[in-house]
Amino acid sequence: MELKTYIETHRERFINELLELLKIPSVSADRKFEADVLKTAQYLHDSLEKAGVDQVEICPTAGYPIIYAQKIIDDSLPTVLVYGHYDVQPADPYELWDSPPFEPVIKDEKIYARGACDDKGQMYMHIKAFEAMVATDSLYCNVKFMIEGEEEVGSNNLDTFVKANKERLGADVILISDTSMISLDTPSITVGLRGLSYVQVEVTGPNRDLHSGVYGGAVANPINTLCAMIASLHDDKGAITVPGFYDNVAELSAEEREALNRAPFDIDEYKKDLDIDDVSGEEGYTTVERTGIRPTLDVNGIWGGYTGEGAKTVLPSKAYAKISMRLVPNQNSDRITDLFQKHFEAIAPKSVKVKVMPFHGGEAAVTPTTSTAYAAASAAFEEAWGVLPIPTRDGGSIPIVALFKEELGLDTLLMGFGLDSDAIHSPNEHYGIFNYMKGIETITLFHKHYKSQM
Repeated sequence: MELKTYIETHRERFINELLELLKIPSVSADRKFEADVLKTAQYLHDSLEKAGVDQVEICPTAGYPIIYAQKIIDDSLPTVLVYGHYDVQPADPYELWDSPPFEPVIKDEKIYARGACDDKGQMYMHIKAFEAMVATDSLYCNVKFMIEGEEEVGSNNLDTFVKANKERLGADVILISDTSMISLDTPSITVGLRGLSYVQVEVTGPNRDLHSGVYGGAVANPINTLCAMIASLHDDKGAITVPGFYDNVAELSAEEREALNRAPFDIDEYKKDLDIDDVSGEEGYTTVERTGIRPTLDVNGIWGGYTGEGAKTVLPSKAYAKISMRLVPNQNSDRITDLFQKHFEAIAPKSVKVKVMPFHGGEAAVTPTTSTAYAAASAAFEEAWGVLPIPTRDGGSIPIVALFKEELGLDTLLMGFGLDSDAIHSPNEHYGIFNYMKGIETITLFHKHYKSQM
């Protein structure tokens, strides 16, 4: 049976297996889901075993385990190391979902569930592509899998695993599907990712919550103070005011910026999709540039005081915020975290105390378009989709890409099949069935073209 025929014949089973995987709430950020995260690891272990790997194991770490698997058919053939993650973002707020986040449903040929696109759907494509190649005796390359359960909380234990298993992880290229395409009509290959610095800040005023009538106007309100401090982190042109923040930012040439902006982008459709009247951001840059080549600072959550139903006239003792900074090449995440901490402490008035707690970070990465792997991916997209893909820079972060380059000496190929409209990290996350099935086909074609070009 031919590869494409096999994939189409087993279409319903491939979809149903993904639905079963999506039912497991593998939220790594919340310990109440610990058993479910471990259950997901076992599900993938069993899936890889059934798909035909020669070796598969669940490797313990100080946190959640890493699934490693491999099938080596010929040492003279190229080896592809597939990376993915099986943990998902928290589904909160649940009330904003149209259907329960861990009860996947199919509507309009899209699968709605937490993790549908990020990254269970995209990761599982590789297992099904591998199965199809094994079943049709058309495995073109040696294949290794490394699938972790802590990507959404910073991959804290992945570097230890990689450093301890360099020989076992030896390969010619790392293949990841955890990014998006421009559109179904215009496929693309991600060649740049931003880095990340993530912190939580705590602002403390009085030693207890106070009556807002008795003390209001006389004692600093930590929420008011926090909001003012956050507001000061950008100037009126949208630039970040942390001293030294832009010192090492890689600036693109006019020619490079022009090439980046040639990618199809409709600003009116962008605003319509988000239901906004206008875009916002750093002055002097287009929306494509703001999300691809410029660093950012954003509040991801803010809370304090009374947030329950009805009214409670309280002046809170504490206020909190979670803040992420997306970084670009040449910015170092540890340095940015340190700069932010010093600045945030410096701008705090004497009426409050401030604490900055770093969570996790990672470095930006740019991958070459001149590599054999990129050429193979381009040929695979052209064969499967009928058009050449466009190289793009993604605004998101996959910090381990830089780790793989540093520790394994390997470039990463980012073949993503999601869309920006898939609502990853948001309520009603979804992933198109067309993307899922076409992704499986394209992955098999990558292996074919990669072998032929090596």
